[in-house]
Amino acid sequence: MNLRLVCLILAAALLLTACSSPPPPTAAPADLLAAIQARGTLRISTDPAYPPQSELVPEAKRVANSKCASDERTASEFSGFDIDAAVEIARRLGVEPCFVTPDWTLITGGNWAGRWDLSVGSMTITPERLEKLYFSQPYYTTPAAFFVHTDSTRFAAAADLSGATIGGCSGCTYEFYVDGSLAIPGESIDFVVKNAAFVGYESDLPALQDLSLGDGVRLDAVITALPTGVEAIGNGLPVKQLGDPVYFEYLAAAFDRASSLDTRSFQAQVNAAIQAMHADGALKTLSEKYYGVDLASAAGKFDLALLGQ
Repeated sequence: MNLRLVCLILAAALLLTACSSPPPPTAAPADLLAAIQARGTLRISTDPAYPPQSELVPEAKRVANSKCASDERTASEFSGFDIDAAVEIARRLGVEPCFVTPDWTLITGGNWAGRWDLSVGSMTITPERLEKLYFSQPYYTTPAAFFVHTDSTRFAAAADLSGATIGGCSGCTYEFYVDGSLAIPGESIDFVVKNAAFVGYESDLPALQDLSLGDGVRLDAVITALPTGVEAIGNGLPVKQLGDPVYFEYLAAAFDRASSLDTRSFQAQVNAAIQAMHADGALKTLSEKYYGVDLASAAGKFDLALLGQ
């Protein structure tokens, strides 16, 4: 066979082999923001039973043609201030919000293993949590207050609850306030309640429901966010606020320090979105919608440098 012809045949064979070979696999993004943008969804952890911040909507229908995974919920299945804030963050990032509802201790404990990207669940910034999580610009503030049964005449002020049995969310700032260990960057806290017995609950609503059974039946009082207690009263629970709020807390979105993907650009984009929501009044409007007052504006003035992240 002609040598020139042999070379042409071999060249053609090599060309065919090259054209039929699959392209090399695309490397997975090393950056969390890039992964979110490629996926087209922002996976957000929140509380399914914490009104008016967040709660599941009974018999709600899933968003049609959603990119959310089958084990994630779409925005239409939730309502509340946290939900609307999270949806707006996702919108400004150009992706669809998808929600999951892990136990609170799993969220605050960090090491999320990529199961969700962001927590938007009214989480207070504390030094202990900063060991596991990064925090965004706070998106609102809230007062913490004590509530007692409407029939209670034993207590006139929060300080009278020293030695009482107090319910609240386990692992939340309310438990830390009762045990005297709470610290909030930028805040000075006066622990007016001493030596109380704390009873922990998965969330604040079951604690308020136990309090509603009667004065001292299971609890003497509950400590919770003022809006949550007011919401419970509006829903008919026989409880009342005891005195003034005992402290104020800054609530922020949280990121996992142990993420296997670089979160810096994601944090920057979320911070930019929240700061823009403060600047254009979106968070103020949401606060007034759900709480009747502006609980957002003060959070926009919080100095992130205090966190040393």
